[in-house]
Amino acid sequence: MAASAQSAAEPKVGLRERKKIKTRMAIRDATYRLIMDQGYDATTVEQIAEAAEVSPSTVFRYFPTKEDIVLTDEFDPIVERELRKRPADESIVDSLRHIIDHAMNLAQHGEDAEVSKLRMRLQVEVPAVRSRMMESMSVTGQMMCRVIADRTGRDEGDLEVRAYAMGLVGALMEAARYWAEHDYEGELHDYVMRAMDAVQHGL
Repeated sequence: MAASAQSAAEPKVGLRERKKIKTRMAIRDATYRLIMDQGYDATTVEQIAEAAEVSPSTVFRYFPTKEDIVLTDEFDPIVERELRKRPADESIVDSLRHIIDHAMNLAQHGEDAEVSKLRMRLQVEVPAVRSRMMESMSVTGQMMCRVIADRTGRDEGDLEVRAYAMGLVGALMEAARYWAEHDYEGELHDYVMRAMDAVQHGL
């Protein structure tokens, strides 16, 4: 569900940031090509660096681990910014629905469908990627806690705020995993909305 920062960021980013985005995308594209060709485990950071025409140290400067290349996108900052633009009396789930609709539409135009499927498959099949994904969930959860706390007037460290935030993040992750586990049958968007329904209305 990655959305391009160049296509969605407001205001327009400066030259330095555009260069950083270009480098990140070059590293990601090289990684995806290599993994599609020879598999995840056989792909090394050195190979990625060579294919992206950067040094291994540059790869690690942008992505601390190989797993992060697969998992990292510009989605969290966009979600946080857009959530804060939504009406204060709107439920967090409804706000998230609106933003996901917009973000997934951007992703369809900005990321190859096969790349999206590859990212999901790696999250399901590769233990190291799956483990790193669980760590990254906590970062997204902290972002959601901040927004929920501001929206509700509660402390972002409250148990209820944390539980609700991680429930939302977990629902998004599970929708993506479910799609991959079922051979990408149907539309990811539909699974995400079903997951949001489960959070909002229960079973």
